Amino acid sequence: MKADLRRAAGAARRKRDRDEDRRRLYLLRHAKSDWDDPLLADHDRPLAARGRRAGELLAEHVRGAGIAPQLVLCSTSARTRETLDLLRLSPDIDVRYERGLYAANERVLLDRLSEVPDDAESVLLVGHSSGIEQLALMLARRGERLAEMREKFPTGGLATLEFSGRWSELRARAAELTGYVIPRELAGR
Repeated sequence: MKADLRRAAGAARRKRDRDEDRRRLYLLRHAKSDWDDPLLADHDRPLAARGRRAGELLAEHVRGAGIAPQLVLCSTSARTRETLDLLRLSPDIDVRYERGLYAANERVLLDRLSEVPDDAESVLLVGHSSGIEQLALMLARRGERLAEMREKFPTGGLATLEFSGRWSELRARAAELTGYVIPRELAGR
């Protein structure tokens, strides 16, 4: 009897410890950008009308799903900043605009995530192709919509990944894809 109680208490403690170490990472590829001005530097390209509509749909989804990251890391490009602005997140969220995220590959993004403080349980990373989708594919070891995400990660795509451990321990295939939405799907709701 006592041994059973000790085993049950140990299992409950291990589950609580795992839950406390659980992290959530949202990876958002900026919405569709405007290519109308060929003289505009890539970094300065704004969103296209279609991108702004997609941003509004993403904002509805984010509110409806209760997505409220504790930290946002966003590229400094005009289109990533506009995409983030359209989400209308709480002004209490710590938002960091970082030039190093502009056109960063998945290894650079992972290195940046490894520096996130452990008290941040959730992070939204707003970035670019192909870094965002390659990071999502590198991290996800399983998930209901993983095959769909492998096939296409369009502008405005949002992947939700969960993993246990510290940000500095995040590695390839260490996360589960728990959500994946694209603007086209949101438009049909």
